[in-house]
Amino acid sequence: MRPIPYSDPLAPLLIRNELFSLLPAHIGHLTVVCIGSNRINGDSLGPFVGTLLENVYPDHLTVIGTLQAPVDATNLRFVHERLNERGSYVLAIDSIVGPWPFVHTIAIRPGALAPGTALGHSLPSIGDLSIMGVMMEDTADMSVLPYTNLHIVYQMAKVIAVGLSLTVRQRYGYETSAPLLA
Repeated sequence: MRPIPYSDPLAPLLIRNELFSLLPAHIGHLTVVCIGSNRINGDSLGPFVGTLLENVYPDHLTVIGTLQAPVDATNLRFVHERLNERGSYVLAIDSIVGPWPFVHTIAIRPGALAPGTALGHSLPSIGDLSIMGVMMEDTADMSVLPYTNLHIVYQMAKVIAVGLSLTVRQRYGYETSAPLLA
């Protein structure tokens, strides 16, 4: 797993390549759970991605978690239970904190992510595959999370959303003229 700087012009293609290498071939439909708050800048990465992808490729992509209807600590358990009942293949997206060299990078890895860990929450792990955007240093004072630069959050969300859209478009044979974002 190599971190992808959100500002790299090739970042959407690098995300697509990484997702292609990690998504099992038999997956015909992808459920994307975009975790985070619409009230805290540093925790809004997931809802921004969800909003950008909402209703794009509905035959192959279900998006849960948007700015209008976020998946956060108040409803994550319910969403987790619903997904387990359906047996969905889940790609989870969330913002995280990490060591300084990785701040403002995107990490993709197989397996679930544990939302809310940095804030001391005990929430269910979610996802078969995870995309994490490192918003700030893990040693930083968490009280500054609401004041994270929203421009960086939004630009990172666009990069992730375009990378995911490219993946779905190519994986399921959509025309290259199909829109990438909502």
